[in-house]
Amino acid sequence: MAGNKINKIKFSPVDIEARQKIDFKAGDTVNVWSKIPEEKGKFRLQAFEGIVLARKHGREAGATFTVRKVASGVGVERIFPLYSPMIDKIEITKKARARRSKLYYIRNKAVKDVRNKMRAVAHQIEGEEEAAEKAPE
Repeated sequence: MAGNKINKIKFSPVDIEARQKIDFKAGDTVNVWSKIPEEKGKFRLQAFEGIVLARKHGREAGATFTVRKVASGVGVERIFPLYSPMIDKIEITKKARARRSKLYYIRNKAVKDVRNKMRAVAHQIEGEEEAAEKAPE
């Protein structure tokens, strides 16, 4: 009898059951709509879309997930509490099959990719300069 009353008590403004049913894991691309406080108690919604690097603590009360995106050439990561009332909704944009539960290696991979692209551009410029010097006038 007492158990039924406890189940009906609302502990949080978040629909906990709906958040538990959201099925995303590391590697998926998600769009997280978070509430940003403005003046006088007003809120605006701001989207943060990126790859989920990790989910921690399963579905328990303190569950979190880390999302990474590249904004203006700079990697940005945010850690969101799964049951935070400041999160309006979580949309899964793209599903992916990752072979790891934590994708922290993507941080280093992104740096290496940028470095390789810079090297390729530098070699291309050097090649054009040499060709211009050798060309008859």
